[in-house]
Amino acid sequence: MPELPELKRSFCFSVGMRNTPRVTSAEESPVGLLRRVPLFAELDEAELERFSRVAIPRSYPEGSRVFHEGDHSDACYIVKSGTFRVTREHPDGRAITLATLSEGDIVGELAMLDGEVRSASVETLGGDGELLALPASDVRALLERHPEITVKFVAALTRRLRAANERISRQSFQTVPSRVAGVLSQMVAEEGEDGRQVTIRMNQADLAQLAGTSRESVSRFLADLERAGVVRAGRGQVTILEPAKLGNYIF
Repeated sequence: MPELPELKRSFCFSVGMRNTPRVTSAEESPVGLLRRVPLFAELDEAELERFSRVAIPRSYPEGSRVFHEGDHSDACYIVKSGTFRVTREHPDGRAITLATLSEGDIVGELAMLDGEVRSASVETLGGDGELLALPASDVRALLERHPEITVKFVAALTRRLRAANERISRQSFQTVPSRVAGVLSQMVAEEGEDGRQVTIRMNQADLAQLAGTSRESVSRFLADLERAGVVRAGRGQVTILEPAKLGNYIF
């Protein structure tokens, strides 16, 4: 499984998305942050504490790269604050956005475990960001000393692989509107706004890349949604006015 996302974010990439409520406190402890990551969900308090002791907080100013495609894999990262973008370079020089990451998302764990080079780049998006780094050597040492943790890791990675395979299979049969609506719906769910309107700060080109289609197709579909009163499109953002109605477009 190459290092990709969950929806196109369907990631076979090593990006893990949250399925727990977002905690916005910048003072959240490393153990608290780890507990919210699905990969660590099965670990008990003592096991989480072992990982927290090797975790290193890192700050990145706006516009900086965390790592580049092709870099040696020396750590995985969990987003503590801010937003990050995962991109991959096409042979013709174009940069393709694979995913956007926010609090509680994890990236880089597969390359960290198998020793392969990074298959994508990660950079800050729209401001400064903070990450919690787990050095590869320390994580592998923990797994060697504590096989019970390794078993839980294997189970968690297997669940993610099954989920990714299911998403990829489902998306292969989806229309362009269905894929775009699916991307928007997942982003709304990640905001945890409980059916209220949500503003997604992303331009149409990046939205198109996440949905695996063209910017023109996204623009046409957003215009349809706007006429239906489901969204309001603006410069570099889309406001979802009726999140529940997105489901009507997902097949």
